[in-house]
This record gives sequence, C-alpha cells and structure tokens, in this order.
Amino acid sequence: MQKYIFHVALLGMLALMPTHAEAAYQGQVAAWVPWFQLEEGMDSALKNSDELDTVYLFVYEIDAAGHIVEKADLDTDAWEDFIDELEDEGVEIIPTISWFDGAAIHAVLSDTELREELIADIEELVDDNDYDGVDIDFEQKKAETIDDFSLFLEELEDALGRDELVCTIEPRMAPDHKWRTDQMPETIEYANDYRAINRYCDRIQIMAYDQQRADIVINEQRRGVPYAPVADADWVAHVLDFALADFEADKTMLGVATYGRAWDVTVAPEWYRDYTRVATLNQPRIFELSEKYDAPVGRTEAGEGVISYFPEDSIYKVLNSLPVPAGTPKGFEAAAKALFFSTRTGMEVPVRFVTWSDASAIADKLEIAEENDLRGISIFKVDGEEDPAVWKLF
Repeated sequence: MQKYIFHVALLGMLALMPTHAEAAYQGQVAAWVPWFQLEEGMDSALKNSDELDTVYLFVYEIDAAGHIVEKADLDTDAWEDFIDELEDEGVEIIPTISWFDGAAIHAVLSDTELREELIADIEELVDDNDYDGVDIDFEQKKAETIDDFSLFLEELEDALGRDELVCTIEPRMAPDHKWRTDQMPETIEYANDYRAINRYCDRIQIMAYDQQRADIVINEQRRGVPYAPVADADWVAHVLDFALADFEADKTMLGVATYGRAWDVTVAPEWYRDYTRVATLNQPRIFELSEKYDAPVGRTEAGEGVISYFPEDSIYKVLNSLPVPAGTPKGFEAAAKALFFSTRTGMEVPVRFVTWSDASAIADKLEIAEENDLRGISIFKVDGEEDPAVWKLF
C-alpha cells in the first residue's frame, strides 16, 4: 500500500513539472513602465525584477519644438529608490523617448541644426542619468521623413558611443495583407528604412500589437465572430516573418501587450459589420465586467481572452433572455444573440465585445520568438494590472 501511495505521489509531482513545451522562456525579457501608472508600474517591476533584463522608462516625450519633456515627476525619493534597486539587481535601465507628431518629427529631423540639438539633448539625458542607452519610439512619421530618420539614427548611434541605441518601430505587413487587389497603390511608401534601422540600431523592438482590423487576409479567415484582436498569433508570425527579411534575429525583440480593447460592434443581418473602439482595458477591469454582466470568459482563435455583453444602458439587453445559439464559442454568447436577432428581424444591433492579451496569449508569442531565435521579448506594459500569470512564463 505504501509503495502504491509513493508511486501515486511521484506521478502527481511529475504532472506538475513543466514539460519541454512549458519550459520557462530563455530569451531576454524587457518591459516598459509607463508614466500614466508609474507608481504601480514601479512596484510591479521591482517585485518581478528577477525576471527582467531591461526596464524601459516610458516617461519621456518630445514636444513640437523638439525638446525632451518628462511626463511624470521624477524628482522623488520613490523614483530614486526605484532606479537604485534596479541597478542593484543588475537590470538595464533605458529611457524611451516617444514622439507621435509626424509633421513635427519631419520639421526637426530634416533641419540639420535642430536634429543635432535633439541628438545632443538625448546624449545629455543618457549621460546625466547614467542610463544604459536610449529607446527611440518615433511613431506616425511621414514617408518623406524616411531618409532623415535614418540619418538621425546614424548620427545618434555615433554620439552614444558604447551606450545602447534601441529602436522601437511599428509592425509592417505584406502588401496583400493590407490592400485588396483593386486598392493596391502603384508605389508603396514607408516611413522606416528597415535596412538602415538594422544597420544603426543595437536592438530593434517590433510593436507587434494593436492589430485590430488591419490584416484583411486574417480578417476573412476569422469571420463568424467579432474580430479585432490586440495581436493574433498568426498575424504576429506574419509580421515577424516580413521583418526578419531585413532585421537580424539576434537583435530583434518581439513586443507583446498586456492590455485589451473594448469595442462596440454593429451587428447587421448575417455579419458583424462595423467596429467602434470604446476603451483600453486591463485584465482586472475586464474581470469586473465579466462578473457584472455574467459574461463568460472565452478564448478567441487569435489566442486572446474574450467576453461579450450588452451594456446596462443598452435597450438590447433584453436579448439576454434568448437562448445561446448552438455552436457559439465561449465568450461570444451576447454577440451570437445579437446576430441571431438581427438576421431574423433585419434590425441592426450594437453589442459590446472585449478582447485582451493575457498570459496565455503572451505564451503563444514566446513560442514564436523562440522559433525565430529572437533576442527576446518586450512587454508593453507593466503597470501592476498585467495578468500576474505572465511572470510564471519566465
């Protein structure tokens, strides 16, 4: 009997041990700590510092005149303690400098004097704070800025010397995933020269999230339920495959998200027609909504968590009394009821749909990163409201 109990216990222990597929991720792990939830982000980063190689301080932006500004008060004891503790743990500290004004970016980078002033300011920021480098996140650039941005990176790399130059860039799809044949432009213009970025940047972070409805090929494949993912695993694999034609895998970091989006979907007969973004949500709030509306949590074909419901101010919440149509995937119950009603009445019905990137969704991205021998992954964002199970992946 004792021998039997021993074998049962041993089998139980083996079942709890990770299999090869479940082994902890071995690549580098970086995370952005955002200014808009700084205190919570600092706490989470410190709590999980053993799992982090790099922390990006998402607290700096550039104004229209090309000057670096702080989005949070960094002259505090808590901030100094945060930096000191990360340094003691051997975690790299790199500030992200963001800019989201395409016209202003072009005006500064195309002007030699203004560009040189900006580079000097960045170098000073890095040196004065003893940062390990800088992360450049210039988004919404114009196509005409492509060569000026490449020149900026070349000059900045030279100015930084041994400090790391990290480049965070938007994802890019193959043209037939973005345009239908009859809409394909004769000339496709890009704002980023991928080859130049690979040449001048020590590290390249692909923001492989905020996919939404961007990929017309995968949109068609996922028809039948509402579809506007943060990042479908199939889309991420496509984006990465396209990027690695120019980027070296050992300097590429795959950006993964920890948030979700709420959408109001206009349901017309036989299809989910229009999508209006309502809010960006973190997992704790999504779970509150799931409980409030008795909305079961499911998982999409994109690999993300999902719920659907009729908001309390919707006149269509009476549709909750309908039976769930046969074959409805978990999480899409309210959406399926809306489609059933719309198809049979000809009326358009709005329904709320939420999809988010949790630990399971991120685990899918880790597999993609490993399959492509990437340098690592970068988490956007760590703010204390990310799925806590994420940290068990590393």
